[in-house]
Amino acid sequence: MIRFVTAIAGAFALLMVGLAGPALAQTQRPGGGLVTSGVIQRINVEGNNRVEPDTVRSYLTVAIGDPFDPAKLDASLKTLFATGLFADVAFSRQGDDLVIKVVENPIINRIAFEGNRRLDDDALRQEVQLRPRVVFTRAKVQADVKRLLELYRRSGRFAVQVEPKIIQLEQNRVDLVFEIEEGELTGIQRISFIGNEKFSDGSLRDVVRTQESAWFRVLSQDDRYDPDRVNFDRELLRRFYLSEGYADFRVVSAVAELTPNRDAFFITYTLNEGERYKFGKIDVTTRFDKLDVDALKPLVSIREGDWYNAEEVDNTIAFLTEAVGSLGYAFVDIRPNVRRDKDKLVIDLTFEIQEGPRVYVERINISGNSRTLDKVIRREFTIVEGDAFNTAKLRRSQQRLRNLGFFEKVDVANQPGTAPDKTIVDVTVVEQSTGELSFGAGFSSASGLLGDVSIRERNLLGRGQDLRLGFSIGTESTQIDLSFTEPYFLDRDVAAGFDVFRIARTDSDDLSYDQTSIGFALRAGYSLTENTRHNLRYTLRQDDIRNVDNNASRYIKDQEGKALTSEIGSVLTYDVRNNRQVPTSGYILRHAIDIAGLGGNERYIRNKLQGAYYYPIFEQVVASATAEAGVILPINDDLRISNRFFLGGDNLRGFAVGGAGPRDTATDDALGGRYYYTGSLELSFPLGLPPEFGIFGKAFVDAGSSWHTEEKGGNIKDPHALRVAGGLGLQWFSPFGPIRIDYAIPVMKQSYDEVENFRFSFGTRF
Repeated sequence: MIRFVTAIAGAFALLMVGLAGPALAQTQRPGGGLVTSGVIQRINVEGNNRVEPDTVRSYLTVAIGDPFDPAKLDASLKTLFATGLFADVAFSRQGDDLVIKVVENPIINRIAFEGNRRLDDDALRQEVQLRPRVVFTRAKVQADVKRLLELYRRSGRFAVQVEPKIIQLEQNRVDLVFEIEEGELTGIQRISFIGNEKFSDGSLRDVVRTQESAWFRVLSQDDRYDPDRVNFDRELLRRFYLSEGYADFRVVSAVAELTPNRDAFFITYTLNEGERYKFGKIDVTTRFDKLDVDALKPLVSIREGDWYNAEEVDNTIAFLTEAVGSLGYAFVDIRPNVRRDKDKLVIDLTFEIQEGPRVYVERINISGNSRTLDKVIRREFTIVEGDAFNTAKLRRSQQRLRNLGFFEKVDVANQPGTAPDKTIVDVTVVEQSTGELSFGAGFSSASGLLGDVSIRERNLLGRGQDLRLGFSIGTESTQIDLSFTEPYFLDRDVAAGFDVFRIARTDSDDLSYDQTSIGFALRAGYSLTENTRHNLRYTLRQDDIRNVDNNASRYIKDQEGKALTSEIGSVLTYDVRNNRQVPTSGYILRHAIDIAGLGGNERYIRNKLQGAYYYPIFEQVVASATAEAGVILPINDDLRISNRFFLGGDNLRGFAVGGAGPRDTATDDALGGRYYYTGSLELSFPLGLPPEFGIFGKAFVDAGSSWHTEEKGGNIKDPHALRVAGGLGLQWFSPFGPIRIDYAIPVMKQSYDEVENFRFSFGTRF
């Protein structure tokens, strides 16, 4: 740095001498004062090696035949320095010749990084703008140093230091080395709130995304300081208070202070909560003569006397916009007219439906997608270029893009187009990793010890395709499956794909035989509405029952051997849950019908109906009710045991797999039934652990029954009897998927049922 300052000071001194000296034809008048005289006859360039003299002359604002004008010469000097080609430039005059002496900037031979361990060289090279064989300048080096510092700070290392080192080489070349001292991670030591009276600091810490540093947050980056995240937290706090009725709330300030040893931050949010409001009178008005507002009022879920909730206001605007648009009004502007009574703490609200400006989508610009193809993003938009602009559709398109899971961040905004009636939609995305390599190990009551390995790419080649290869190996069960999905088959909104699988179960406490299923499936699905989806599936599967125990039921022995099933199925799903992975509100209904007999030697019709409802009681306390029922009817032939319904395990906790239902009591073999139903009531609640743990408690009651087997006889027990069990459990949303531990006690059972109090399982129950 000292050498850099010295070089600049020297260049400045030479410049002043060159400009102020007599060589520029500034002569003394007899009475004092300077005069400029003469005309430039020649322009000579000295000191250049790579840059041609004509190139230097092309940057000048003076030419041969022009006078020696100090202003133009000064402008020429600045222009030459601005090119970045020269470390020093000096002008002098020799007679009527203008002499330009230059010192060329060196050429970069190599760029290297030293001391970097957390970020590899490739990541750092992408950040710096200097490259080998590019002209070296001090300004560009300092700009790259700032970029490297910012890159490390974004990864949570604010104690980083970057020092550029220059190694001089022959032929005016240099090696540039960035010496990096990364420092320790800069975490969050404390998050404090000032001015909060209605909600505790702990409650507000659960609202913001930034978290205090702790040993258990090794898999999260939310405990690292990020200015953008702090700004996002301000918005989260605002949304939270507005949803709780505090319409006057504002975040006064958010201050991050670095500790003296630069290893952590103190973040302090200063809040002004204001008063809590309730909804007053709610009304809907319109300026459209033929629009019936009375038909729209049922869409307004807000009721007088409810606590004010800004989210409900936004949702109502979206519902009304979509409903009015479906009636043929393409240009709609719905504005909430708010009247606030600060004395009564009431907010009256009128939704005014009026004609919006006639604006069309001129163009949709997409940026930030270096890997994902443009068409993958465009096909998620519910509006296209040329359509009438609709904010509700634009908002839904943004949500569809986020649901893909391909992007860390999705911003959709619009700006004026080339004409008053046109708008341009700008889509900016930040891509995230979509490849997954997961390893898991554990214990399942159904499969014994488990080892799981899966490789998945959810955005194959940037085309949005999903490819997965999985291996699950257990002491009692082994499964290998390969699946591929094309979400827009033939550029239509049809998700098509295939599955290849092999499932093997060995002789265990639940089975007195080995069973292997191998086959493939072809599937296609499409959306009927925003929440309704229809899926079709064809499956060809060979089931092999072998190694039947000598003391197994004779009904099982009769089915030993191979059977081929050719099955076509249809599934209709209506899903309005708020989250498909961890739902906390909404419901889902699903009906499935499968028909076997188009080839193969198995013939049957199977119907299944499932449903689930989720209701939030308190924050993070969710009640749910699930139910399902099924019937399978054989066509002509008997029904093989591999196609029957078995009750117990995951679908009826407290009982072993196949533990409840038809049974041969002489051999204790489960035979399965043609009919079944199950139901479950469950309460999910937090355990007071940090949210990052993802561990919740469960209290549940399960009930169900299975009946009507093919076999008859004195030892066959097949009553239509209800079984009920209740218990407690834990669910961990681990990096390898949901893991459950349940303890249940049957309170209604048959004497021959097999009980299983503890159950360990992977995955969700519905």
